[in-house]
Amino acid sequence: MKEINICENEAGQRLDKLLGKYLKNAPKSFLYKMLRKKNITLNGKKAAGNEKLNTGDIVRLFLSEETISKFSDTRIQYTKKALHILYEDKKVIFINKPVGMLSQKAHPEDESLVEHLLTYLLKSGQMKEEELLTFRPSICNRLDRNTSGIVAAGKTLAALQQLTACFRERTVKKYYLCLVKGNIQSSECIRGFLTKDKTLNKVTVLKKSDKKEGHEEEAYIETEYVPLISMEDTTLLKVHLITGKTHQIRAHLASIGHPLIGDYKYGDRKINESYKKEFGCRSQLLHAYRLVMPVCEGELKEISGMVITAPLPSLFERILRVKGVNPDGDMEL
Repeated sequence: MKEINICENEAGQRLDKLLGKYLKNAPKSFLYKMLRKKNITLNGKKAAGNEKLNTGDIVRLFLSEETISKFSDTRIQYTKKALHILYEDKKVIFINKPVGMLSQKAHPEDESLVEHLLTYLLKSGQMKEEELLTFRPSICNRLDRNTSGIVAAGKTLAALQQLTACFRERTVKKYYLCLVKGNIQSSECIRGFLTKDKTLNKVTVLKKSDKKEGHEEEAYIETEYVPLISMEDTTLLKVHLITGKTHQIRAHLASIGHPLIGDYKYGDRKINESYKKEFGCRSQLLHAYRLVMPVCEGELKEISGMVITAPLPSLFERILRVKGVNPDGDMEL
């Protein structure tokens, strides 16, 4: 017999949903059969599965250890990567993701920020392996593999849900720094429509909606930028990502003739090769450096209105210094 004591991370969901997580590999028909036969009970009584769980409830599984092990996904992919933590409390954590790290797995064998986060929480004693059967902390926003900067994550279910909602509803303000081709002198808010080619994992930006011609997954995008320092052939931009779609900053700036330095998918190969030769730059110089939280209540009360900042990657900073820019004093961010 296995006993699950419902805590805050499990409360608020239906019993059948919790069972679907705990016995991840079990068919739904098996779960409902066990409920009907009282092999799974809630607070000592027969349950249908649609009951909403509360903190303090007890779910008992009168199943063999062999059966539980067969249907449970207990594999933990431990990693050795140390995290650059920008802020952390009992409910949330903000991490400075480096270039080259996936935000989430693309393939089963991948290591991503999610696996590094779970490893950190387990090794630091903030979670136990068994707790991961019913709730897995996760990230709330994603960055491209070769984009660095702030990624937010929820450590409790309620905080994860509320923080995710803030990103979805665009109440979190997201700011990036990037180095682009060309000399930009004035601020601008540019708008367009984005379509994605899933085969090539590449997007196209349209100035006007073109849904009639088959762009079924077309999405409205809005990107605001401010030039911080203009140099001879490049400009350091502060970008306010208003909408936030796949490759939005990279494709949107490229569409107006100012591709990111180091971006081989949307950029200018000639200037990219020159930066690769001089600095060893092999990916886009794009960094999510600042998040401004909205006024929050409930689970996020402690970070209400908070500003989170992430320092530039060493390569990005070195390139700016060679270009005559002092990242510590020349930029009004």
